Amino acid sequence: MKPTHSHTTLADAQIGAGMLVHAVQAPAEAPEWGPWLEQIGFVPGEPVRLMARAALGGDPLVVRIGHSTFALRKAEAACISVHAAT
Repeated sequence: MKPTHSHTTLADAQIGAGMLVHAVQAPAEAPEWGPWLEQIGFVPGEPVRLMARAALGGDPLVVRIGHSTFALRKAEAACISVHAAT
């Protein structure tokens, strides 16, 4: 039996939890976000971790992908589907 993964977005991930990128889906109003996020490392199977949220609303988010750390807006992070690393 194949294990199932519960997916969430990086915008909703728990701080510090080890996650894996499942997919990137850019919104229709900003299709350029998909290729940009993939170019900076958000590709399926890549480990990612939400490091911190800004105070008062949580925007931007600090995320680590590979050996790089980025600040993403919540709207950008919401394009990245993730699941728990096993």
